[in-house]
Amino acid sequence: MNVKQMVGEKAAEYVKDGMVVGLGTGSTAYYLVEALGKRVEKGLTITGVTTSTRTKEQAETLNIPLVDLNDVAKIDLTIDGSDEVSENYQGIKGGGGALLFEKLVANNSEKVIWIVDDSKMVKTLGTFPLPVEIVAFGYKQLFRLFESKNLHPELRLNESKKNYVTDGGHYIIDLHLESIENPHELATWLDGLTGVVEHGLFLDMVNTVIVGHENAVEVLDVR
Repeated sequence: MNVKQMVGEKAAEYVKDGMVVGLGTGSTAYYLVEALGKRVEKGLTITGVTTSTRTKEQAETLNIPLVDLNDVAKIDLTIDGSDEVSENYQGIKGGGGALLFEKLVANNSEKVIWIVDDSKMVKTLGTFPLPVEIVAFGYKQLFRLFESKNLHPELRLNESKKNYVTDGGHYIIDLHLESIENPHELATWLDGLTGVVEHGLFLDMVNTVIVGHENAVEVLDVR
């Protein structure tokens, strides 16, 4: 069993009968959804809210009942991966392009669990490029602004070398920052830019981080 599978299956243990569960996106969340599918097959009753088309398709093949975010009053628990987690438990997400839907689901959840391998645990955020989801109209204006601020922007492309398009129909600019000393300040600035739909700074959000090491799983209760 690989590390991602270990933490995915550990996180699935937090899901209880009757819960509305936010289902994350990415290579680690994949194993969570697989584990929940096995539990559903054995009689677990849950309702899933997915954060991407990929996760939706996977959950449907496992017969996990799904509803739209619009159709729930709240989500009991969301479990998702993270691209980086700092020593004070702030995160960067969006490497898989689902940051907008992931943040919408997380913000409407009673509790959030991140599942990661130990390579994602860092002292300071920023080595992983920060995704910024933007509207397609006039996107080069934002790109130029980021260039002028020395944020080292790079427009994300798909496998065909065309502009990557999110499930919400937007583009992503990845900012190669190396180190983010003041993530809250940066988040506030990005939030105020017209044309920015969302960014990958997930701040003051997670309750528990489940970290996979080579031979063990560590559970960190944050808040």
